[in-house]
Amino acid sequence: MVKVVEVNATYEKPDAVEFEYTKDFGFLPIPRHLRYNPAKPPHFGLALNIAFGFASTFIVANLYYCQPLLIQLSIAFNVTYSEVSRIPTLVQAGYATGLVLISPLGDLLRRRSLILCIVALSTCLTIGLAVTNNLAVFEALSFLVGVLTVTPQILIPLAADLAPENRRASAISVVLSGLLFGILIARVLAGVIAQFVSWRVVYYFSIGVQTLVLFGSYFMLPDYPSKNADLTYLKILWTMAKFSVTEPILIQACLVNMASSACFSNFWVTLTFLLGGPPYFYSTLVIGLFGLVGMAGVAIGPFVGHFIDRLVPWYASLLGILMLLVFQSVQTGAGGINVGAVIVATFGLDVFRQMLQVSLTTAVFSISTSARARLNAVSILAIFIGQVIGTSVGTHVFVHFGWRAGATLSMAFYAWQLFILLIRGPHCKRYTWFGYEGGLEYRKSVLAEKKRMEEERERETNRRSIATLGEKEMDKESPNPSKNTAVASDSQHAALEKSSIARKDDETIKTSSATSVAEVSKVSAPQSEV
Repeated sequence: MVKVVEVNATYEKPDAVEFEYTKDFGFLPIPRHLRYNPAKPPHFGLALNIAFGFASTFIVANLYYCQPLLIQLSIAFNVTYSEVSRIPTLVQAGYATGLVLISPLGDLLRRRSLILCIVALSTCLTIGLAVTNNLAVFEALSFLVGVLTVTPQILIPLAADLAPENRRASAISVVLSGLLFGILIARVLAGVIAQFVSWRVVYYFSIGVQTLVLFGSYFMLPDYPSKNADLTYLKILWTMAKFSVTEPILIQACLVNMASSACFSNFWVTLTFLLGGPPYFYSTLVIGLFGLVGMAGVAIGPFVGHFIDRLVPWYASLLGILMLLVFQSVQTGAGGINVGAVIVATFGLDVFRQMLQVSLTTAVFSISTSARARLNAVSILAIFIGQVIGTSVGTHVFVHFGWRAGATLSMAFYAWQLFILLIRGPHCKRYTWFGYEGGLEYRKSVLAEKKRMEEERERETNRRSIATLGEKEMDKESPNPSKNTAVASDSQHAALEKSSIARKDDETIKTSSATSVAEVSKVSAPQSEV
């Protein structure tokens, strides 16, 4: 619903109108303080940023609840392990489908309404997961829940739109931290809950937290206008495909993200095999506690984002890759020898993996403000492909060649990331594919100052050009004032000269007359005496 509101008389155009949505879906009232007002854009404070992170945590967890429950599910549905093993695959396939078909809608629709809709649908479908007794129904619902578990991928571009430029990386890092928390905590929660009560309670828990996210979104999520009103859904999908082959920054980020995600998956999947075998022989519970080490690394994310805000994203990515190489070297050298090396590697790899992803996302979002949802969808799709590669290839290498070969595989992936990053410099223009241009400055503040000075010089040049153009126009319309002044000065000078000559002539005449009178007097005086 659209309400027409008269603009305050203090505006430059009093007769202008402002279009303001007052209802979601045409019937659900939007709280007044959340309605979009272009004169007072929504404030993206810490509370809203944390709410975005919370929503990301407990929405993305839907993808991973099923993984520790496969044994219980096989018993409940009276099927084999191989049959229930399809469930995680279907959830991930649904997620990939949602990335392609739903998350780009963030560039076409109002994000508030879109998020409310998909969270409500996901919650309703989870009710089905909790109560069904049919494996086929459970699999179908798992796929659909995966499709709708893309809320974090809509929230990340929205956070970039709402946050001021100097806090953009920090805002993205909080949402991304929430997403990574969800990936790590889902397995822990599901395993602990299923250990003591029915597996169905896991999905009841999911229904509860999703309902909380739904109500929180209604009362906290500010409305924001839709973008790209001139595009259709098919054009949105077409431009996604176009971006994936024509944007050097995006392609570079996707190649790096794909390899980085493969390393992340390779590490966490094979970590269970490493810690469960010699020389550690840890129990499932102890292995699960290593997720807490990963969570500690994720908790550093917001501080990492604050650091990235001060750097050019390219340099943050470079630092992230170099530090990942360092911590992966620790794992490669001593991961299967000393558990201390595993703990150090787990913490460091999570911290700098997050740093790398935030910096790459920040760089990708700089391509186009109106296409952030599509750019993010392409980037996340690359991450998803990397997860599949890391899981399959990493598991194969670990099983057949051992833990050190698996860790060396990740070292090779990190070297690939470094190569891809270095072939294109930090200040290349948008469509420059290879090389370095624009210098090597790494501080955003210095670049911002240079940009400000260049803008000032450009404005000064424009002012001078306008002044020169104005003088030329005046010359065309009337004679040159300077010439007129010169002519007037010459005329005045000539007149003064004539006046001076005239005065001199008068004085000469007067003098001559006086002399003549005096001479006559002298002559006539003696005659009168005589």
